[in-house]
Parts: sequence; C-alpha cells; structure tokens
Amino acid sequence: MNQPLTSVRCTVTVYVGGPDKPPAPLPAQLHYDLTDPCAVRLSLGAPLTRPVDWVFARSLLAEGRQLPTGIGDVQVTPVNTSRPPRVRLDLRTAAGAAVIEIAATDVTAFLEQSFAVVPPGAESAYIDLDRAVAEVTGQSG
Repeated sequence: MNQPLTSVRCTVTVYVGGPDKPPAPLPAQLHYDLTDPCAVRLSLGAPLTRPVDWVFARSLLAEGRQLPTGIGDVQVTPVNTSRPPRVRLDLRTAAGAAVIEIAATDVTAFLEQSFAVVPPGAESAYIDLDRAVAEVTGQSG
C-alpha cells in the first residue's frame, strides 16, 4: 500500500549574487511540507553545509514564474532573457540583500510535485489550527 506524499525536497543549484558581486553557483534545496501548506523553504548551502533558510509563500514562487511579484523581504521575478530561463529571488534583511537565480525548469518541477501534495488553492483545508494555536501560545498538545 502506498503512503500519501506529505513532503517534497528538491536539490538544485542556485546562482547567488549581490550588489557588487558576480553570480556564483551554490547548492540549495527547495522544500515543501504538508505541515505548513502555504509555505516553501529555500535552504541555501544544503545539503553540503549548514543551510541558510528562507521561508515564503508557495503562491509567491508560483506566480513569480510568470510575472514580477512580492513586496518586502522576498520578491520573485521571471528572467526569460537568459538561456535557460530562470526565476530570480531578491531577498532582503536588515543585514543586507542577495539575488538568487534558479533554473525555471527546476522551480516548475518542484512546484508540480508540491501541487501533488496539496493542490493550489486548497491549502486552507490542510492547515492544522490546533497546532498553529499551540505554536503561537507556546503550549504543547
């Protein structure tokens, strides 16, 4: 008997640049888990080193493949002028900023796998409200 898929993890190569730095390749992982159905995690440096994690909306990544989207700390933009096409993530913190580019085919493959776990638009049906309240209040179940 097959177990239902509850998470997706894809190892990819990203290209990291900064305001005055040329892009450099870096291993990374994209991760999606049923326990947080609205979010994806980008782990820079994984699986080879201790990763730096960014968590943001799956819908932001999906929409950003087609048109610029996002405000604040994470913005996603398609880069169709490069070959192969890429998805650009502009990540900002108080400490600085980074530009991350990922092959659009890798992003699409990852998202398709995540949509097999939770279809787009159905995320609210998978949110565990009891767990979310316990996390916010610091209480364990």
